[in-house]
Amino acid sequence: MKVGKVVGTVVSTVNAPVLDGHRLLICEYDGGGYTIAVGVVDAGVGEPVLILDEGSSARQILGLEWGAIRAVVVGVIDELAIDGELQPL
Repeated sequence: MKVGKVVGTVVSTVNAPVLDGHRLLICEYDGGGYTIAVGVVDAGVGEPVLILDEGSSARQILGLEWGAIRAVVVGVIDELAIDGELQPL
């Protein structure tokens, strides 16, 4: 899992059927880089999130055996502490 922040959304009029009913979120990773992840929790733009970025594990979250899914937002972070020190979000 990785820590990131939702920085936007993706809107498409045509997509793979496995994505029907799911929001696509643009997530920026701490330390640089970004991914487009399927949102399975109610995360919005500007919120810090946990991203599961492992294709087959991401599909398992959605209960799929097949699909064009690599990353899933699985949680909204309320607080982050490393070695007992709170980190800014």
